[in-house]
Amino acid sequence: MVIKTLARGLSALSLALVPLLPSPATPAAQAAPAAEVTTLADAVGQLKVTEENRADYTSSSFRHWNAGEDTTDGCDTRAEVLLAEAVVAPTVEPGCKLTGGRWTSYFDGQEVTGTGSLDVAHLVALAEAWDSGASAWTAGRREAYANDQGADVSLVAVTSRTNRQKADKDPADWMPPSPEVQCRYAGEWVSTKLRWQLTADDSELEALKVYAEGPCEDTIIRYTPAA
Repeated sequence: MVIKTLARGLSALSLALVPLLPSPATPAAQAAPAAEVTTLADAVGQLKVTEENRADYTSSSFRHWNAGEDTTDGCDTRAEVLLAEAVVAPTVEPGCKLTGGRWTSYFDGQEVTGTGSLDVAHLVALAEAWDSGASAWTAGRREAYANDQGADVSLVAVTSRTNRQKADKDPADWMPPSPEVQCRYAGEWVSTKLRWQLTADDSELEALKVYAEGPCEDTIIRYTPAA
C-alpha cells in the first residue's frame, strides 16, 4: 500500500512538472533577405536578358503616390523622399506642404531651392519596369515598386528637366549628363533591377557592360532583394 501511494505521488509530481518544461521550439520567423554586395561587372552578369514588351502599359498600372512609409505623418511617398534627400530641410506646413529647403540633383549636379523644379524620379522608370517583368506582377507588388523607400536608390529627387530627358529610357539611350555620376547611376540601375528581379534587353546589357568593364570596373553595388 505504501509503495502504491508513493508511486501515485511521484506520478502526480511528474504531471505537475510538465508545464514547467520548455515547450518545443517554434519555427523561426522568416529572416529578412540578406544584402548582396558585389562588383558592377558581376551584377551585370546576373541580369536575365529578355525582349521587352510594353503591351497594355499605363502609368496607372502602378499606384503612386501612396501614404508612404510613415502612414501617420500626413505626407505621401513623394514628400517623404523630398524630406529624406533635402540638403537643407524644408518647412513642413499643414497638409505636408513643403516650403523652402535645398536639394542637389545628382543627375546634373544642380542645386535646387524649393520643390517647384524637382521631380521624384523612379530610377528605373515605371514603363521600363513594366517592359522588364512588372507586367506579370500583382497590383500590390507594382504599388510597392512605385513607392519603394526600402532602398535609397529606387526613388531620387532630381531636376524636372533631367527627369524629362531621361523619361523611360534605359542606359543604352540615356545617362546622366554629369560624367562623374555615371558609374553611380549604372550601379544603381543594376541594383534596382536585381532588387526587383527585373530583366534587361540586349542593347541595355551591352551598354551596361561598357561601363562595368571600363570606367566603372571598380564600382561596388549593394542591394537587398525586395520582399
